[in-house]
Formats: sequence, C-alpha cells, structure tokens
Amino acid sequence: MLLKPKEDAAQEQLSVYVHWPFCKFKCHYCDFNSHVRERVEHADWTAAYLRELAHYRSLTGARHIQSVFFGGGTPSLMEPKTVEAVIGGIHNLWGIPQGTEITLEANPTSVEAEKLKGFKAAGLNRVSLGVQSLRDADLKKLSRQHSAAEAVAAVKIAANIFSRYSFDLIYARPDQSPEAWRDELAEALQYAGGHLSLYQLTIEEGTRFHTLHQRGELKVPDNDAGAKLYEITQEMTERAGLPAYEISNHARPGDESRHNLVYWRYGDYAGIGPGAHGRLTLQGEKQATRAHRAPELWMERVRQHGHGAHEFEVVTPDQRGREMLMMGLRLMEGVDLDAFTTETGKNISDFVNPGKAKLLLEEGLLDLSGTTLAATRAGRQRLNAVLAFLLS
Repeated sequence: MLLKPKEDAAQEQLSVYVHWPFCKFKCHYCDFNSHVRERVEHADWTAAYLRELAHYRSLTGARHIQSVFFGGGTPSLMEPKTVEAVIGGIHNLWGIPQGTEITLEANPTSVEAEKLKGFKAAGLNRVSLGVQSLRDADLKKLSRQHSAAEAVAAVKIAANIFSRYSFDLIYARPDQSPEAWRDELAEALQYAGGHLSLYQLTIEEGTRFHTLHQRGELKVPDNDAGAKLYEITQEMTERAGLPAYEISNHARPGDESRHNLVYWRYGDYAGIGPGAHGRLTLQGEKQATRAHRAPELWMERVRQHGHGAHEFEVVTPDQRGREMLMMGLRLMEGVDLDAFTTETGKNISDFVNPGKAKLLLEEGLLDLSGTTLAATRAGRQRLNAVLAFLLS
C-alpha cells in the first residue's frame, strides 16, 4: 500500500503507538499490559482503534507523522486487514509521508511467511521479533512458547520479506555464564540485519518471576556479573558494526528505530489502545495521556466517549526536565541542552545540583561537550544510580 503525504500536513511532528493487548500466553517475566483471551472480535477492535484515532486527531490538529508502532501484547496476532485499516485511518486523519517507519512487534510462534507478506501489503515496512533467546533450555525458563529453531526460522522469514527488521534477546538470565552469552550473541549476530535489541533481565513487580525471586527460587546474575555481560555485549556488537545507540539497542548507523528515538528525544506521540501512554503538546502544554488497561473497559469507554483515556495530566516544566534527562541520557548522543531549555523554559542548572554534576563529570560518568550532556559508557552501565544521584 503506497502512502503519500497530505498537502496540508503541518510541520509539528507526531508519532503513533498502537497497543494490541492480547497474547496466547503470559510470559513469567513480562509486566506489559497483556491479556489472554479465548476469542477476539477483530472487527470491533478495528472500529475502536479508528474511533480513538479520530479523537486524538481532533485534539492535535494537523501533524507530520514521524512513525507508527504496533506494540503489545502480541500484535502479530492481529489480522493484516486490521493493521491495514489502522494505517489507513492514520493516513486519512494526518497523512503518512512515504518512507515513514511503520513497525510491528511479532512473536516467532505467530509468524509465518504468508502472514508477514500480508502485513507488508498492509503497509508495514519494519518488523521486530521477540526471540529472547537462542537456547531451548533458556526459552523454557523464560516460559517462551517457541523453540530456538522456530526463532531462527522467523528471523530468516522476516529478513526475506522486510528490508528493515530487528529482534530482541534477553541476557543476564539465571545461571548464564559469560562464555555462554558470548557464544549465543555470536550466533545472533550472524542473523542480525541492521538492528538488535539486547536487554538485561530485570525482575519486575507483579510478575511470576518476581514471586519466584522473592521466594529465593529464582537467582539471576549479581551486579558484577551483569556488568561483565554488559561489557561483552558492547564489545561484540561494536566489533560487528552494530554499536549501541541506546543502552539496550544496537544498530548500524542510519538503521536505528526511529519510533523509539521519538520517546528518548522527548517528542510527541499519541498512545492508542488499552494501557497505552502518550505525551502530547496541546495548546502549548505537554500533556501526559494514559488509557484504561483492561481491554473490555477500554472498549466500553471508546464506545461511550470516543476514547479510552483517563483524564490528561499536565506535565510541569520540572517534570519535563526530569523526564528529558531520564530518557535522553539513555542515548549515546545524550541531551541537547538548548532543546532542554526550549522544552522546559529553564537551564539545566535549575534541575541538577552543580556540585553533584561536577563530581559525576570528574568521575567520568557524565560528559559535557558544547551544549550536549551525555552519559559515558561507564555512566550508562550505572545509569539508574547516576540519575538518582544527579536528580536528588
């Protein structure tokens, strides 16, 4: 489906995130808003998405669409015609310039060639696969429903259909040694295209893993072991030509995820669907949006009101400053301090203790170059601690 920009599209930029809340199985480590349902009425969901999109168009006015992202849940469980209808709706409301990145997340268990071809025909030009591991024993520990062979087959199918694709791996898994991770990552790099997402396993509250961890039944690598695995990750991806551009994301130059960069650069995005969050500049104020999480409640609110969102909250200049630092310091490029001042109306010195910032600079955890503040490699490895110290 060839999309062209509308002539009246405004220059203000906007990305759109569409949340599909359904999965076949709830993974034990996952704290995303995902639900298992026996039956999903795709026609009803298509209509609801289109109605909520129209509501957000009435608020934002004409915008220049930067990217579209279908996340979840497991969006590859969607029907291609639903994806096509949503993309068409976004185009009809705002216009989608040709070449705009349109991504869908997929699980290897719900990927086959014909369906991916259907998604491409619907307007997708990028796919992101939730592989998580290339080792069957670890996939079982992670409660994934696919095998390593199925994961590799899915990556190869995606590579044959899409010029841009990515897949995810989780490391710092229970009992994972540096040698085992080196071998697995080396194998993954053989299948990688221009982008890889490599996440350290985190134990999130409310998950099955959290319960097991609290009981002492699940042990993960400690901080020192995790740091070693992180260093291996950086070294191997850099050598392979996929350096980190964000703490957990690696790409060949020019193949970064344009949608995720919108988040990290603190751009505007509309969150559509159950539990979706957004940040929108409306009438000169940054607004935080948040939808009801339960799919059935969200659907009912959309029927009644045209949207499933809670009341919007104004993001104060102080909150915007903290958010910009927390997101922007994840990036290798860091935070543009001129953009920071434009967004908040304040200087960086109004947000951070100069003495603490000076100490972090002297310790080699932060770097100030011209008007750019960035975390160093050592700082990114300890970013949670750096931010806690800097913003306290």
